[in-house]
Amino acid sequence: MRNKPQQPKQESPKIPGLIPRAGAKASRIGLDWFLLALIGMIVLAYLWPQLGIDREPVSLGDVATYGVSLIFFFYGLRLSPEKLRTGLSSWRLHVVVQLSTFILFPLLVLPFHTLFEGSQNELLWLGTFYLAALPSTVSSSVVMVSIAGGNIPAAIFNASISSLIGIFITPLWMGLFLQASAEGFDIWGIMGKLVLQVLLPVILGIALHRYWGNFAENNKSKLRVFDQIIILLIVFTSFCESFARDMFSGYSISSLFILAATMVALFFLVYGLIHVLSKLLGFNREDRITAIFCGSKKSLVHGTVMSKVLFPDANMVGIILLPIMIYHALQLLAASIISQRMARKAQQDAVSIG
Repeated sequence: MRNKPQQPKQESPKIPGLIPRAGAKASRIGLDWFLLALIGMIVLAYLWPQLGIDREPVSLGDVATYGVSLIFFFYGLRLSPEKLRTGLSSWRLHVVVQLSTFILFPLLVLPFHTLFEGSQNELLWLGTFYLAALPSTVSSSVVMVSIAGGNIPAAIFNASISSLIGIFITPLWMGLFLQASAEGFDIWGIMGKLVLQVLLPVILGIALHRYWGNFAENNKSKLRVFDQIIILLIVFTSFCESFARDMFSGYSISSLFILAATMVALFFLVYGLIHVLSKLLGFNREDRITAIFCGSKKSLVHGTVMSKVLFPDANMVGIILLPIMIYHALQLLAASIISQRMARKAQQDAVSIG
């Protein structure tokens, strides 16, 4: 019996390097897996809110609470005292960054409270003010400063100090409004919880830096994934509570678009003000870059962590976190584009001078 000649197999068309190239492009504009995962958590919470509320067999909320302390312990392990000492010299730069983070931001948002007081959108304003009172983010600030060619030791110092200052300053700002709206709001009790849950793990990590610091630095990419997983858990459980209690029923799509536009305006307003101030103070290029990126960014990590302590009503946390989540995505997108444009300009200037 003659064998039939085999037909050549038709191979599916290959597009070599398409996925890596697409991933690289997405990464360059700030669209990483974490941002997509944040959106996925919100969708999952909408479809299956009971999963984040149930305490059996495992309470995801409790897992997130314990994970928060681990996040800051590992952060302390990576916090080198030597790097902090290196950044101490540029005191004018530090003052600009910290005043921008904790004074300029809140003062820009505060006057709009009267427009939203007593309305359905007051919670969105409160979430925006909460964003304004948060400390600067650590990792992405340093990364953007590094890409743009800024003062890296000063960036590390400012981002790290901002995280510690925020433990005390953020509750003080929020106390202006939460004391009036939340019965039994105890500002000092909240600070005590933040000290136990955030500051003490950081101090313990710093104390053990000499022993385990190298381990933490060598595994920082894995530890960053752990940080992100805990944040996703907090976001998921918060939105589960909000969806289960139908907290978003009064908000239209147009309200969310207006919120997103407000976050865009806030970012570029602060960015522009810091840029002008840095020029007026005569900062060199490196210090100006550091002031802009460290002073205009806000920490999603601190935002999600502190929300569990500052807002005892879990139903409202999902709404409170909306502004910081939108701002987080925006700052990654805008800062990535701006930092790379600065880096290209510096290269072009170096070539033209050469």
